[in-house]
Amino acid sequence: MIKIAFFAVLAVVLLSGVLFSPAHPGLAIHPMDQFEIKPLFGDGKLGMFTVTNQTLWMVLAIVGIVLMLVVGSRGRAIVPTRGQSVAEMAYGFVYKMVEDVAGKDAVKYFPGIMTLFMFILFANFLGLIPTSFTATSHIAVTAVLAMIVFVFVTVLGFVKNGAGFLGLFWVSAAPLPLRPILAIIELISYFVRPVSHSIRLAGNVMAGHAVIKVFAGFAAALGMFSFLPILAISAVYALEVLVAFIQAYVFTILTCVYLKDALHPSH
Repeated sequence: MIKIAFFAVLAVVLLSGVLFSPAHPGLAIHPMDQFEIKPLFGDGKLGMFTVTNQTLWMVLAIVGIVLMLVVGSRGRAIVPTRGQSVAEMAYGFVYKMVEDVAGKDAVKYFPGIMTLFMFILFANFLGLIPTSFTATSHIAVTAVLAMIVFVFVTVLGFVKNGAGFLGLFWVSAAPLPLRPILAIIELISYFVRPVSHSIRLAGNVMAGHAVIKVFAGFAAALGMFSFLPILAISAVYALEVLVAFIQAYVFTILTCVYLKDALHPSH
């Protein structure tokens, strides 16, 4: 039965390749066009207050979060609905992450971290919808998120610990002659945090979408053999679904690590 199903699917794919292959196949791949920010209304120049496709999909991400967390769980039933179950699972997942990584005294900052996680998660998943726009593929978005985290934990570190926050850069366990050198390295690595924090998210999301677009271009050019890149697209798309969640998780858990450093700045 498995062999019959395999050959049946293969026959359907080959037949579709013959029937729907372009009349004049050609290789025209522009994988970066999908990341272009365009005005939502008209064709004018982009300004500070121009409503763009990026604006639209960020708003849709916020609407999705509200629908899931507010509307989906408003009943607070003892036997939860599917929507309430998903909302409770997301809440418990992030709460446990904050508590385990940053400590119980970091739980008071849970709402902000939960908001960060849900926004990135929804923006990533909405970007997987065909013809949509992935807001987190732009460094402008991820850099702002990373800078918010960086400035917040830095200010919090000095407010909570005063000059003791500088102990984060002083490796007391190292030999005394090496401590100044290590302090400089730690200081540089600290200020590089927002760069790595933002590039990791934007780079991974952009790379996956670009690869899918490249394979789609091959599918349009290969005619009856288009099933080969289509299979590759299916595999990469499945990976992208996983990456969409993992990158939201990584961004959030790193935020928790930085928060822990601000609350307990000791080497």
